[in-house]
Amino acid sequence: MQAPRVAGITLICLIIGAALAAPVLAPYPPNEMFLSHVIAPPSAQFWLGTDALGRDVFSRMLYGAQTSLSVGLVAVGLALVLGILVGIVAALGGRRTDAVLMRLTDIMLCFPTIFLILAIIAILTPSLMNIMIIIGLTSWMGVARLVRAEVLSLKEAPWRQAALLGGVGGLRLATRHLLPNLLPPILTSASLGLAAAILTEAGLSFLGLGVQPPTPSWGSMLSEGKGVLEAAWWLTAVPGVAILLTVLGFTLAVEK
Repeated sequence: MQAPRVAGITLICLIIGAALAAPVLAPYPPNEMFLSHVIAPPSAQFWLGTDALGRDVFSRMLYGAQTSLSVGLVAVGLALVLGILVGIVAALGGRRTDAVLMRLTDIMLCFPTIFLILAIIAILTPSLMNIMIIIGLTSWMGVARLVRAEVLSLKEAPWRQAALLGGVGGLRLATRHLLPNLLPPILTSASLGLAAAILTEAGLSFLGLGVQPPTPSWGSMLSEGKGVLEAAWWLTAVPGVAILLTVLGFTLAVEK
């Protein structure tokens, strides 16, 4: 295994481990306020300082990892289910079905994703669950095109012809033969999709349209710190570095 991939997987494991162990690692509850230590710099008591409400930045960073990873996992899971379903049906469903589904995919790809997400959020109430669903529903198209291309290339493979001659049904052929062969490109797409979903959630939370206070989120932490950037650099540096390392980890994990 190449060094960049090892580094990426190590980063991901550390970040996931920190998120899962947040109740143990965090010295304070994420929303506990220390009014006598407002915008306190990093110290022995507050390792990464405090924010404008006196909340411990280190604790909020750990719990913010739970939020960002949850959004990424649910959104990518939904996108994978939709993309795999559309891709397989388009490739195996005949010329007319393929044309309809691929034109639908092309139409979805024509819309700038961020503007489509903003339009949907303007109709729905911003919440953690809504953000997960919206990101998932607007990011399945690349998976669908990838799966369709892979399935079309596998349709003419000798093992498929042998399976059809042996009387293997369509559902069994898809689950027992097609999906295992699709696993490597799907995992690569999922890893990159996780990074993109985390960035999207952070951007929406930064704009105030994502995860709503007081739930800790790396994007909302960035937004809260931008007004006091010169006086309290740690308020933006901490969540910014956390986002950078997480995206870098998922990107390096699929490095060839």
